Amino acid sequence: MPLASFPVPAGFPSPAADDLEDTVDPIKWVVRHEHATFWWRVSGDSLEAEGILDGDLIAVDRAGRRRSGRVVLALIDGEITVKKLAKRGGLWFLDPRARSDAYEPIPVTETTEIWGVVAGVVRRLPIE
Repeated sequence: MPLASFPVPAGFPSPAADDLEDTVDPIKWVVRHEHATFWWRVSGDSLEAEGILDGDLIAVDRAGRRRSGRVVLALIDGEITVKKLAKRGGLWFLDPRARSDAYEPIPVTETTEIWGVVAGVVRRLPIE
């Protein structure tokens, strides 16, 4: 796919050929470690404030560095969840980033498994 040579804040780039910089494969742009990346469909609204919405596809990179402030996929008591990793007072938490108060932070324990870091989000919008 063609890539415009300059970022566009909220408009549409000129269709003139001299504005095209290169081509881009959006999936390759998101996936950095092909053999360590898998895709999940998001269910729920606990990460709306992070821009991750119900129905989005997320690329989860098992080779990604798990750091405070990154969104991770985790297994907690047999349940899979996606939340923002945070450290407060020497303790780790999986924080929801919802627009409502419906969700509570989840403490990370010795049985919590962090499966990977969210490397990108793909959303399909209606165009009809």
